[in-house]
Amino acid sequence: MCGRYAASKEADRLSEIFETVAMVPGADLPPRFNIAPTDPVAAVLTRTDRESGRDIRKLAPLRWGLVPSWSKDPKGGARLINARSETVADKPAFRKAFANRRCLLPADGYYEWYQLAAAPGSSKPRKQPFFISPTAANPARVPGLMAMAGLYEFWRDDTLPADHPDAWWSTCTIITTQATDALGHIHDRMPVQVRRDDWADWLDPRMTDPLGAHDLMHFPAEQEMTAWAVSTAVGKVGNEGRQLILPLDGEAV
Repeated sequence: MCGRYAASKEADRLSEIFETVAMVPGADLPPRFNIAPTDPVAAVLTRTDRESGRDIRKLAPLRWGLVPSWSKDPKGGARLINARSETVADKPAFRKAFANRRCLLPADGYYEWYQLAAAPGSSKPRKQPFFISPTAANPARVPGLMAMAGLYEFWRDDTLPADHPDAWWSTCTIITTQATDALGHIHDRMPVQVRRDDWADWLDPRMTDPLGAHDLMHFPAEQEMTAWAVSTAVGKVGNEGRQLILPLDGEAV
């Protein structure tokens, strides 16, 4: 799974990279190095304007943890932070979004934890965090970031008036796939990515063929991702800063 990630690009820079033409209020998020489930995240999506019928690519804030439109309440959203690529087109929680509500989630990289043996005299296993990011060999890499494949949904809280600021929830999830052999010893899953040449088709709400959408996903091969051990400080959600992604020993593994 992908349960924590970093995204340090400013909103204006993201708009430039992804060629968005609109910014939804709240999308101007600060750089983050310890994004956790239920946090607001910057996402790139395309919506069809009702008046003009034009498709508009936007930078929008979404809450990480997808709440399906049919949910009775939003409590399960924190659990739906990832969607498996193998079943995303079929699972009730994801299939409608996979058909026409796909998005891109920009990230510097993501974190996974590797379980170590317990320290001498302790029965509690230790966990070593790793930061994982794309290499120059990755065709889905944009200098300084990767575009993770995501889905988004809208959920209406019927207990609130339509004009209440919390009446609508905009949420998202990250699609994952089996990790490469090189990363599998850290964790068996990793985020799916989307190549730049495929961004327009991936975001196109009119492209509803699940097989076509599946073909647009990039599953990183060996040597396309790299990982290095980082400070255990990232394990505390309240910790922030670029120091969280710095290698402990200066070497990738």
